[in-house]
Amino acid sequence: MRYGIIGTGGVARTIADKLVSLGHEVTLGSRSKDNETAAAWAEQAGPTGHHGTFAEAAEFGEVVLNATPGTVALDALRAAGPERLAGKLLIDLSNPLVFSAEGELTLDPVNTDSVGERIQREFPQALVVKTLNTVTAPVMVDPSRLDGEHNMFVAGDDEGAKARTVALLGSFGWPSESVIDLGDITGARAMEMMMPFWIRLMKAFGTAEFNYSFKRAK
Repeated sequence: MRYGIIGTGGVARTIADKLVSLGHEVTLGSRSKDNETAAAWAEQAGPTGHHGTFAEAAEFGEVVLNATPGTVALDALRAAGPERLAGKLLIDLSNPLVFSAEGELTLDPVNTDSVGERIQREFPQALVVKTLNTVTAPVMVDPSRLDGEHNMFVAGDDEGAKARTVALLGSFGWPSESVIDLGDITGARAMEMMMPFWIRLMKAFGTAEFNYSFKRAK
């Protein structure tokens, strides 16, 4: 398949590398066509890796992934263009992290809204699914880095879009039984609000390579 990735940071490049390794074509999108990071990635990725603007990445992708920070996600997707997102699965990986000058972490939006919801409202013809925002990038594409069963989440309004997302997660190595469906796109609130806790755990563990494992009563 053809994937368009909005963003050029570490998460975007990690996802792009995985998709290329699975035989897909990927266009990494940035604000400017001559973005050096995106161009360097495309050169090392080979013939199935490309780079371009946000709009070109969105146009190219049969599936589009938002891998920008949550605080700039809407601006990036506006630049991509609603007409290029209409009818497509749009997977949102972002977190709305805001750090003060003192390093204090807050979220914006939070509690009564989420980036996932804002994206769905602004782009109503896109099929938005929130996932992968609760783990570090290497674990996103290789859950076997961690021992034992651990969980991933999805949230979105369209059941078919969520099923396609779960299938993509499966190709990354996430068993379908480890993926927890949190319901409609409002479930993105809970997923994004996990991040302050995640940051605390990262500091306590001294590593970002960990995840949650949930057990139900029999």
